[in-house]
Amino acid sequence: MKKLKIIYSKIENDIVNKVNTEFRRLSNMSNKRLFAELSFCLLTPQSNAKVCWRAIEILMKNNLLYEGTVEEIKHFLTGVRFHNNKANYIVLAREKLIPNSRLKRLIRELPPLELREYLVKNIKGLGWKEASHFLRNIGRGKDVAILDRHILRKMRDLNIINQIPDRISKKSYLEMEEKLKAFSGKIKISMDQLDLLLWYSAKGEIFK
Repeated sequence: MKKLKIIYSKIENDIVNKVNTEFRRLSNMSNKRLFAELSFCLLTPQSNAKVCWRAIEILMKNNLLYEGTVEEIKHFLTGVRFHNNKANYIVLAREKLIPNSRLKRLIRELPPLELREYLVKNIKGLGWKEASHFLRNIGRGKDVAILDRHILRKMRDLNIINQIPDRISKKSYLEMEEKLKAFSGKIKISMDQLDLLLWYSAKGEIFK
């Protein structure tokens, strides 16, 4: 824990700026821009985050994210694992969330935890981790954990959890999330900032 606090003291300004400026600003952006962030989170499982965001930027630039077919979208998912399935997930999500600015309305109308539950239940390919990632990236992540393999390893190393489960059910996800919340309170670093800190301690960089 002491080592983590030392790292935080060195990069606190960068983390605070990321959370309080970049992420929170996103929640006020257009429905299409919010959908781009959700699409990014659909791409990230078992794939490099920077590669995924680069693909999203190209799709946005060519308007394919909003109008492209599955075949057109998957062509630009170079380096993204399971690109066939993920291209399909984007199109299915688009059909539900783009018309009538539905995603933006959901963000305005639902509290963060209810929004996460809704997204997990209704958006194919978006699990608890991905939905939590989306919430954090739009400035709604103070009460959620993004439990990817890097964060879970750090949690194990910090004795927050004893072991990493082979399969993560809703129940186990929420239980581990509560343990990370307790740790967050103990070291007095908010959950959205703690995720970036743990990611930095694992990967040596701050991204999204």
